[in-house]
Amino acid sequence: MIVLLVLLALVAGVVFWAVSVYNRLIRMQNLKNEAWSGIDVQLKRRFDLVPNLVEAVKGYASHEKEVFEKVTEARSAISHAQSVGERVESENMLSGALKTLFAVAENYPELKANTNFMQLQEQLASLENDIQMSRRYYNGAARDYNISIATFPAVLIAQKFGYEKADYFEAAEEEKTAPKVSF
Repeated sequence: MIVLLVLLALVAGVVFWAVSVYNRLIRMQNLKNEAWSGIDVQLKRRFDLVPNLVEAVKGYASHEKEVFEKVTEARSAISHAQSVGERVESENMLSGALKTLFAVAENYPELKANTNFMQLQEQLASLENDIQMSRRYYNGAARDYNISIATFPAVLIAQKFGYEKADYFEAAEEEKTAPKVSF
């Protein structure tokens, strides 16, 4: 009888442990998903702002067709992105296209003095800061999630239920290197 009670207590302990680990993994996964949602909201705000920027620049630099095509192509890639990795790649492509757009705008002093363009540029700068904060939060949540599914003994539950490593939202390769400056 005592052996049966000890065995029953041991089984109950293992079940309690497995449920506890599973619930922690669910909580971590939900935090990661919430963090991604925060990035998604900020990126959507930027996505919606881009056509206004393009139109403001088009009025002054209508012959810069290639720049506008790159921005349009990047926005299209975002719409078709399926995974976090694809979304990151297409968002980085949009960031590069916007840098080119602002470089073109530098050649037009009357555009730089345009109040509408200046407001759009300020909105974009503010959005980029919000995106950076959201990226940090997401990457922290993804890190914690990845640690939780990879550490023993939780890895046993994570593998059984198909938890997969989360991708980080990383900057584009060209943003990771220092720009070359020559005088």
